[in-house]
Amino acid sequence: MYKLFFRLVFKRMDPEQAHYAAFRWIRLAARIPVLRTFAAAALAPRYKELRTEALGLRMHGPFGLAAGFDKNAVAIDGMAMLGFDHIEIGTVTGEPQPGNPKKRLFRLVADRALINRMGFNNEGSAAVAARLAARNPVFRTTVGVNIGKTKVVPEAEAAADYVKSTERLAAHADYLVVNVSSPNTPGLRNLQATESLRPLLTAVREAADRTVTTRRVPLLVKIAPDLADEDVDAVADLAVELGLDGIIATNTTIAREGLGLKSGPELLGETGGLSGAPLKARSLEVLSRLYARVGDRITLVGVGGIENAEDAWQRILAGATLVQGYSAFIYEGPFYARAIHKGLAARLATSPYATLAEAVGAETRKKAAL
Repeated sequence: MYKLFFRLVFKRMDPEQAHYAAFRWIRLAARIPVLRTFAAAALAPRYKELRTEALGLRMHGPFGLAAGFDKNAVAIDGMAMLGFDHIEIGTVTGEPQPGNPKKRLFRLVADRALINRMGFNNEGSAAVAARLAARNPVFRTTVGVNIGKTKVVPEAEAAADYVKSTERLAAHADYLVVNVSSPNTPGLRNLQATESLRPLLTAVREAADRTVTTRRVPLLVKIAPDLADEDVDAVADLAVELGLDGIIATNTTIAREGLGLKSGPELLGETGGLSGAPLKARSLEVLSRLYARVGDRITLVGVGGIENAEDAWQRILAGATLVQGYSAFIYEGPFYARAIHKGLAARLATSPYATLAEAVGAETRKKAAL
């Protein structure tokens, strides 16, 4: 039914308008006690065998919502109602900003993909921190906070901008993510170079420890699929050196060639980050390379082109303890998380692994042993 609704309604709407319409419906459903109870029962069944421990946190399962969908932390309960085991809000910047001019979100339906150049449109870290502080959760879920650089802040002052957001948001985050990999903020990806990334991550780590003294807030970094293999290795080594808790692989890509894209030139010519099914192969490749480099020393999160349970299972076998989706949710609708959980439970049951944790990285380890 959702796919019919998508074709008849959402496909005819501007993608950003459709996003906000769906967002309003999800938020409304989560505010109505009887409706949210029935919705959660249908869309968020729990599987004991999928229970996951990662980043020192216990989660119902490994599958979460990637950053970008709920930028301002307004629909956490709604997304938990739909079955996501963790919700990563943001990207949040130090100061509020409107993002790039519209039109800035494009559907590539033939490729089951999106192109976005949103530009970190959000209400800013002070407003988001206030909302998180006032939140009275209906559903128990893990909330990650993804932070990025304010557009007008010079690259040389980026660390201070990230620290500002960290000081405001760390107390309300189950984990923090430093986003240095969006292609839609000028100069941001330059921060992935280790000579820039080291002082930035060090400053954020110190700020989080200074701000939250009662617990250690896990810190992760999110990287781009467009990094050269040697740069992926360098980030992996840096993460281990600095004692980071995890790496998220990967963000959107600026590549268009070699992805087998079917959409026409009027869409492929749009600038911005490409997400969805075409990203699948490279994201899996980066994840496998990271796991081969770091093993179980840090937590890896696989994201990019996860359309179904098989995609999620392949990320787990490659080394991901957690997996995330976003673009496929637009195409699959409200039963997206349910289908992935059901499929993962079935695959685990027929696998040689007793637990999901045992499956993490099994395929990458097998290849390394050959």
